[in-house]
Amino acid sequence: MTNETITNFPLPPELVKTLAAFEPLQLAWLSGYCWSEAQNRQTGQLADGSGVAAQGTSVLEQTEALRITVISASQTGNARNVAERLKAKLAATALDVRLIAAADYKPKNLANEKIVLLVTSTQGDGEPPEEAVSLHKFLFGKKAPQLNQTEFAVLGLGDSSYPDFCQAGKDFDSKLAELGGRRLLDRQDCDLDYQTAAEDWIERIGDILQQRQATASAVAVRQTGEQQPAVGTAVSPYNKEKPFPATLSVRQKITARNAEKDVRHLEFDLSGSGLHYQPGDALGVWFKNDPTLADEILQAVSLSGSERVEINGSAVSLKAALIHSLEITQNTPHFVKGYADLVGNEALSASTASAAAIQDYIQSTPIIGVLQTYPFALTAEQLVGLLRPLTPRLYSIASCADEVGEEVHATVGVVRYQYDGKTRSGGASSYLADRLQEDAEVEVFIEHNDNFRLPQDNKTPIIMIGSGTGIAPFRAFVQQRAVEEASGKNWLIFGNQHFTDDFLYQTEWQAFAKEGYLHKYHFAWSRDQAEKIYVQHKIREQAEALWQWLQQGAHIYVCGDATKMAKDVEQALLDVIAQQGKMSVEDADEYLDELRQKKRYQRDVY
Repeated sequence: MTNETITNFPLPPELVKTLAAFEPLQLAWLSGYCWSEAQNRQTGQLADGSGVAAQGTSVLEQTEALRITVISASQTGNARNVAERLKAKLAATALDVRLIAAADYKPKNLANEKIVLLVTSTQGDGEPPEEAVSLHKFLFGKKAPQLNQTEFAVLGLGDSSYPDFCQAGKDFDSKLAELGGRRLLDRQDCDLDYQTAAEDWIERIGDILQQRQATASAVAVRQTGEQQPAVGTAVSPYNKEKPFPATLSVRQKITARNAEKDVRHLEFDLSGSGLHYQPGDALGVWFKNDPTLADEILQAVSLSGSERVEINGSAVSLKAALIHSLEITQNTPHFVKGYADLVGNEALSASTASAAAIQDYIQSTPIIGVLQTYPFALTAEQLVGLLRPLTPRLYSIASCADEVGEEVHATVGVVRYQYDGKTRSGGASSYLADRLQEDAEVEVFIEHNDNFRLPQDNKTPIIMIGSGTGIAPFRAFVQQRAVEEASGKNWLIFGNQHFTDDFLYQTEWQAFAKEGYLHKYHFAWSRDQAEKIYVQHKIREQAEALWQWLQQGAHIYVCGDATKMAKDVEQALLDVIAQQGKMSVEDADEYLDELRQKKRYQRDVY
């Protein structure tokens, strides 16, 4: 640009030089702002009559500012964390964005949305997370609206070791498009090591929306004067990325010595952590793999374990990586397919011929089983490339902080099974039950779950339905109600295999009943008679009483296995509602979904 050009340009030379340093996006934003200011000055519509817009007002342009809704549909907290990072990214670039949990979102509002960004996990057999069930039902039901005015993008989180990988994300994505919505960006499916893929998706979404805002000159200049809270702030400095080294103070087996199930009651000392939790939250545990299993793997692939590998930017020994950083107990399609390609064995390759074949194989064969059946020499880098990162395990908290102080309790079922004549164990459960010494430290964090909470009104009755270790959060619930001397009635429906072997926390439940904090209880011991009896049978037996409690405003809670138990319980509840409420199947389903939306039907399933 020549001096003559600068002289003739209708701006001071100093400002022209300043603008030369601006990026295109900044210039586009500024042009929209200046245009709006010019319009205001021409029409005399100044915010305070003096030619200066007053703080706390909005300068709106002819084109409406982008309104972005981020919906978080989370089961274990990962989807919520990604959604929070997405919201922070967009808000930092002056975009008008709000974040809302799927449990708090009213599905009927979807038709009025302009831009929807959905971050969802998947649970059970390809189902949406618990808090997104109502949204899923609405979209796939008769009342689903046309979304011709809505743009959307979906990020799915899942676990590729399961057959319906990221299925909830796939279902939401296809249905939103089917209803007329337009994709801003193709769906992104993320495995357990989701961070890199999720961050890339967030960056791409941010770029698209910033360009959309700039080119449309649709920025709303907002100066509300209101300080927004930081995303994800917490009192404690400890979290999933920076866990607290808690001391294991108590470990007690709470099933009989010869019981088929091995369940442990664990107590951890949180003194000095600043960690806080409520009944309904989960305890996250970062565990260490069994060194013996690591040695077996190294032997099968002809490695010593002393080889150096890079993990998260740091060089460590291969054996240390197998113990501390890599998943070596849960088999995955990625491992089986990758190993089969390297080995070139026909029998192993046959196990990867189809998605169904792979699933059948990984469900019946652990990683060490694959390696020992088809031993093959690998490099350290090849082995690391086949294994996914270690992820923490979550356990429903079995204590109330007001009762136990700076402790947190968990109820852990130890996974043990026979394979090729040898007993194998789950990675985290065997670490907590067998390898972690009492008074030793283990890295933990709190995973909050606002979708599994006691009623705010202590007078509200509650019905707690669980099986096996699903009893854990209900111990916390009743502890809390006892501490608060709540007047609301409490009803427990619990199932397990044997009365004499598997009655978890029996003496405590007896004490709660005696003290007046367990008003009604029914137990289903599935193996104590010829015909198996489960909690859903007890629900149907108590149909009249359960309906009466619902009419009194009771909240229903379900905790346990998602694939079988939770589905059977829901069907039993629907049968009771239809029978006692004299409703059709469709009306009963709508009634139960209304309970879900009102937070009167909550599930913690896994």
